[in-house]
Amino acid sequence: MQITVREAEARVEGRPMRTVLSAPKAKGRYPGILLYSEIFQLTGPIRRSMDRLAGHGFVVAAPEIYHRLEPPGLVIPYDDAGRMRGQDDAARTSVAQFDAGRAAALDLLDAQPDVVRGRLGAMGFCIGGHLAFRAALDPRVQAAVCCYPTGLHDGALGGDSDASSLARAGEIAGRLLVVFGEADPHVPDEGRWRVAEALAAGGDRHRVALYPGAHAFMRDEGSRFDPEAADAVWREAIDLFRSALC
Repeated sequence: MQITVREAEARVEGRPMRTVLSAPKAKGRYPGILLYSEIFQLTGPIRRSMDRLAGHGFVVAAPEIYHRLEPPGLVIPYDDAGRMRGQDDAARTSVAQFDAGRAAALDLLDAQPDVVRGRLGAMGFCIGGHLAFRAALDPRVQAAVCCYPTGLHDGALGGDSDASSLARAGEIAGRLLVVFGEADPHVPDEGRWRVAEALAAGGDRHRVALYPGAHAFMRDEGSRFDPEAADAVWREAIDLFRSALC
């Protein structure tokens, strides 16, 4: 399916939040997916992830998560200086601010003329995986895919040492897929077990999946990329979104 790309601007507490949307080119109405980036914002790998989902029949919206701190359009490079900048921006953003951005982004996505109103999902990577989990707390979000979500197991998110996201898992009415790499140093074995135990009450609606690879193994750039594992996650994610949203 061919796609188109456009930009929109959400307003968060009076501030603009630049949001990029990838959508099927064919006229129609499609489910919407809110996609959260890593700490580096809307990089090439993230934009390609958006396009991949859009090509499977979804309207995908990705906000700039550091819109309060960085100029519109800024992409943080995948290097040591970029990692430090992204981590610093995260530390300067509170959970309440991330949540406000989520509400604005979902409102924007739900109001798009090519989106089926109320048929929304979420997906994210690294910090974005944690943000996608929190997006699932919104009753409009019927499915979420959280790829190696940092801080979910111990509560750390942005400037808050304990966002209590996992403690709120019982509030999630939709379906969840939480993906970890077995060699991820950011989420140890005990952390993965903590997440699995917290989601067990959701039964078949929630699944925690362990794949080969290190942290960020789905990023199609750099030495961590594992194409086989990434393709397997994409198949599972797209199947989940189709069954839950279409």
